[in-house]
Amino acid sequence: MDPAGATPPQRTDAAFRRCEHGAVEPRIARRFAEEERGDALLVPEWRRSRRLPSAKRAQRVKQSNTGSVTLVSVGLQDRQISTRMARALVGRVLSWYAEHARDLPWRRPDATPWAIIVSEFMLQQTPVERVRGPWQAWLERWPTPAALAATAPGDAVRAWGRLGYPRRALRLHQAAQMITDDFNGRVPEDHESLLRLPGVGSYTAAAIRSFAYGRREIVLDTNVRRVLVRIGFGVAVPRPAPTAQERALAEELAPQDPQRAARWAIASMELGALVCRARSPLCDACPVQDLCAWRRAGKPAWAGAPRRSQAYLGTDRQCRGALLALLRSSDDPVEDQRLAAAWQDVAQRQRALDSLVQDGLVVPVGNGWSLPS
Repeated sequence: MDPAGATPPQRTDAAFRRCEHGAVEPRIARRFAEEERGDALLVPEWRRSRRLPSAKRAQRVKQSNTGSVTLVSVGLQDRQISTRMARALVGRVLSWYAEHARDLPWRRPDATPWAIIVSEFMLQQTPVERVRGPWQAWLERWPTPAALAATAPGDAVRAWGRLGYPRRALRLHQAAQMITDDFNGRVPEDHESLLRLPGVGSYTAAAIRSFAYGRREIVLDTNVRRVLVRIGFGVAVPRPAPTAQERALAEELAPQDPQRAARWAIASMELGALVCRARSPLCDACPVQDLCAWRRAGKPAWAGAPRRSQAYLGTDRQCRGALLALLRSSDDPVEDQRLAAAWQDVAQRQRALDSLVQDGLVVPVGNGWSLPS
């Protein structure tokens, strides 16, 4: 028994034989045995605890025995995943991606950084298949940031169509203006400059650096996070926001070579989208099914608070969408009577209209309303 009070995994016969022949010492043999069984994806709790003070070791082992996931650092003694298994996992996923990747235009080698930043804006909370057409039309009309910056913001909102969350169109137009004015028309490459762009947060900045410039970044979208928590922690779905444990595991898995790390980022995202799906995952088609803690545990259901889907019918979101659709369809200002015909609830219509004006998506023009010019 380890001094921390946790019993180490039992050695297999193969491990004993290697020890008897003097090939490896017992503690290394235990690790070989774990790797042969597929149990070494997560470094065992008793190994991660051995260099802590005794009180902290006992507390950590107690936490581990309750089934909770313990935050660990990424030092040599504190890795959440063994180096050997990380290499195997990444290698398999990259091989799977080479064969099964979808042909998405923004992933092709000739996609420009501007094309990729447009795709990242459009793909936020929007399915891939809804983005293909608008993305293609957008790039044909505005192939560079300068081309978009030279047009009216209302044109960007009109071209956004039914993608939803139309403030993204305004932010993309503002980003194009900043890229044109402050960065000589070139999408910036460094993290700090990207974060200056309207509509670009930490995730989007990491995605642009990885997908557009082949940099080593930790790109954690919903699909990647679901892959990580299922493989590494044995839970069905990630928490609403990325946790320190997820970030630590993602850091350990990301290859050190920048180009390989960038390919791993998109490959793990694709695995989550096509195979490790939120509903009806295709575990039998997964290239790392034998390394998945969630599958080995019997695919337990999510034990946290119920996930509620957003309502749409009858909401202010639907009202905003109806008013904005009417404004997009007209080249001239739209009067109140036409807005009233589009949505009959007076109080809700006024509330939605006020919010559209506050967001900069609609402006008053004379006796009517219009997209921003």
